[in-house]
Formats: sequence, structure tokens, C-alpha cells
Amino acid sequence: VQLQAFGGGLVQAGGSLRLSCAASGRTLSIYGMGWFRQTPGKEREFVAAISRNGGSTNYADSVKGRLTISRDNAKNTVYLQMNSLKPEDTAVYYCAANPAYSSNTAYSRQWQYDYWGQGTEFTVSS
Repeated sequence: VQLQAFGGGLVQAGGSLRLSCAASGRTLSIYGMGWFRQTPGKEREFVAAISRNGGSTNYADSVKGRLTISRDNAKNTVYLQMNSLKPEDTAVYYCAANPAYSSNTAYSRQWQYDYWGQGTEFTVSS
């Protein structure tokens, strides 16, 4: 499966943005999906994940209550709705797919993901 993340740009602190991750090559419905982010000089970190069946989600503590991950298998797309954005949310965001060992588990470890998109970058200005 090939993944393409888009939706990045520049947004003011407190604003909102929605990232999308479109899949091609295979149906997204067989994969659990996740979002990760990376800033210069730091390790890539987990942001959010959603299970293959959409029934479970998982979030990093730093984004709980502000970000929402969702999926539309009919459109082969996963979304990351981000509200109340902070400058520390500035990063390159990557979407990833895992082979969904369990249909109702949202995985948070990078090693559990086999496929990665190229990333989309956005900046939150203060």
C-alpha cells in the first residue's frame, strides 16, 4: 500500500487543521493506521492511532483532547483533526499502516507499522 499525507501549511496558535492520508494500491480497511510526527533533532514520536475497524483509538498524552483520528474506509483515507494547536505541534507528520494483528487495537509503536507515507509539514505560529 502507498500512503500520501497532505494538508500541512501554516496556522496560528489556537487554530485548527485537518490532515489527510490517502492510500492507494490496497484497501485501507485491512490496516490499522497511525500518525507520527518529527521535529528537527528529535526522534519521531507517536501521535494517534486507530484500529482497523475504527472501534479503538489511542493518543499521545500531549495531544489528548485536541486531536482526533478518524477513518473513512470507503474513501481509503485517514484523517487527523487538530484543534487548539500549539507551537509545539509544529512538525512533519507521517501516516503509517500496520497489518492489523488485531482488528480492534490501535497500535502506538513505530515498529508495528510496515508502511509509511512521505509526511506533510505544518507550522503553528505563536
